[in-house]
Amino acid sequence: MEQPVPSRRSTAWALVVTSVAGFMAALDNLVVTTALPSIREDLGGALHDLEWTVSAYTLTFAVLLMFGAALGDRFGRRRLFLVGLTVFTGASAAAALAPGLSALIAARAVQGVGAAIMMPLTLTLLTAAVPVAKRGMAYGIWGAVNGLAVASGPLIGGSLTEHVSWQWIFWLNVPLGVALLPLARLRLAESYGTGARLDITGTLLASGGLFGVVYALVRGPLDGWSSATVLISMSIGVVLLGGFVVHGIRHEAPMLPMRLFRSRAFSGINAASLLMFLGMFGSIFLLSQYMQTVLGYSPTEAGLRMLPWTGMPMLVSPLAGYLSDRIGGRPVVAAGLFFQAVGLAWYAVVVAPDASYGVQLPALILSGIGMSLYFAPASNLVMSSVKAHEQGIASGANNALREVGGALGIAVMSSIFSAQGGYGPAQTFVDGLVPALWVGAAVVALAAVAALCIPSRGRATPEGSAPEPAPQGELTSV
Repeated sequence: MEQPVPSRRSTAWALVVTSVAGFMAALDNLVVTTALPSIREDLGGALHDLEWTVSAYTLTFAVLLMFGAALGDRFGRRRLFLVGLTVFTGASAAAALAPGLSALIAARAVQGVGAAIMMPLTLTLLTAAVPVAKRGMAYGIWGAVNGLAVASGPLIGGSLTEHVSWQWIFWLNVPLGVALLPLARLRLAESYGTGARLDITGTLLASGGLFGVVYALVRGPLDGWSSATVLISMSIGVVLLGGFVVHGIRHEAPMLPMRLFRSRAFSGINAASLLMFLGMFGSIFLLSQYMQTVLGYSPTEAGLRMLPWTGMPMLVSPLAGYLSDRIGGRPVVAAGLFFQAVGLAWYAVVVAPDASYGVQLPALILSGIGMSLYFAPASNLVMSSVKAHEQGIASGANNALREVGGALGIAVMSSIFSAQGGYGPAQTFVDGLVPALWVGAAVVALAAVAALCIPSRGRATPEGSAPEPAPQGELTSV
């Protein structure tokens, strides 16, 4: 049966709603980075405490993303999108009102829950509302907005922190969330997935495993890598993640079917996404603090000086989406990851206690171009690497692995930073930052290699999938 074609009006509204919602969720990944010195001064806390203001969000976001996508498939994607948006908005207000660091971390964790429900559904809802021929450009715009949110978090957070207060990095979400709720209810079409049973066991295994690994990485520099706490936490995490893999192989309807990884396209783009976010998140987490604590920039000045990196997605990502429609996503993504790796390596070479902005600028520009070339084609590759009825799972899995990469990146690179240097004199900070950046560059270079393993354009479509990737029933316009 032929699917109805979405109207231009429904397409435009879906693009606005899903892009703004994705912007909110992506922004909160790194919006606190330039606010960390102010939060530390106001609420106290050491480096490992500050890590959790970021990791509490990225970790709950990561481990519940696939579960959120499954909830949408079962109970209605628009309905669960509204639930996630409501939770996210309320938790943002709670974070702004937090009286102490523990309350802030708890609110950030709840924010992650809301984002985990909301974020994977933005892509499936957008796919439903956009004609097949225009999806590359739509994904390009969606990717540009999300890429800008991830990268401009330091600028927005720094500007609000300096000119208002750090609490306003969270208050910002409240009016946006309140405005989106009626628009989403009226302008998005409801759709359902397979109706499979919810995988509670898989969710618990993934959540516990990732928490154990990240907790061990955060505590390692403090307690020692051979301490009982670190070894037990890491061991439990690895065992639970192994159980998650076995569960995904044997269970009838797992949260993440391991059979999807038989596809080189799916495996390649997800490996590239995890490694990209690992290198990028950890680098931004440390570089935003370097600009303030070592070079003496204010939060706003630090954010503005990162604009060649952070502002680039708005300029390049739509073009990247267009190019992916013409030549395929693999070469565009691989080129972007290569540029990002070179940018981080360049930064590792030039970073110093008195580095001028001029010597940093080429690294920022290369990183910005690389990030921009990655975002939009990556989304297209994910959605085209699976069959139509598996797009919800694929979207959730890719977003989850990105967030896992982000959480691991902050933990791993902070551990390297603490082992080789730390807070204190400028040279001590640089001594820790340089090896961390080299690790970030190497990880992103590995991501480029993973992207090159994706099959060429003509062989990327999974066997038995329809040429139109939107799930059946999603193309009903409001």
